[in-house]
Amino acid sequence: MRATHINTGEKYVRAGKITIDAPANSIFAYLSDPRKHVDFDGSGTVKGNVRGPDVLELDSKFGIDMHWVVNYRIKNTVKEFEQDRQIAWCHPGHHRWRYQLIAINDHQTEVVETFDGSTSRFPPALKLINAYDNNEKAILKTLVRLKALVESEQLG
Repeated sequence: MRATHINTGEKYVRAGKITIDAPANSIFAYLSDPRKHVDFDGSGTVKGNVRGPDVLELDSKFGIDMHWVVNYRIKNTVKEFEQDRQIAWCHPGHHRWRYQLIAINDHQTEVVETFDGSTSRFPPALKLINAYDNNEKAILKTLVRLKALVESEQLG
């Protein structure tokens, strides 16, 4: 069970993909529930303690505890939303984390996760903190964790 790196051809965008044996709506239920983000986060930075709606939609705001060097809390806003197909959020830095779901058939979905630094206030600054490489690695881990969680729920 591995995720695959996608060469986006864009300087400030990193992405990966995986096929999950579940319908898109089951996967989207995980992605649109901010309380589950800590369960599938592959970066190790998301710590939980979410404040916000139980289910995200366009313009939803949610706060979450994080840790990267130090503990902090970040507020995110959903900027892209298409039920069972796409969701993306950003925090005050404006770079986005995006998930796109492409149904292969009724029981399989390709999930593409993207870290989009091109929407950032100053994309080159993210390179100084190694955000592009770190997020590229985290994406592959996140997708594997998401696949395991969703598929185990489908069996249970």
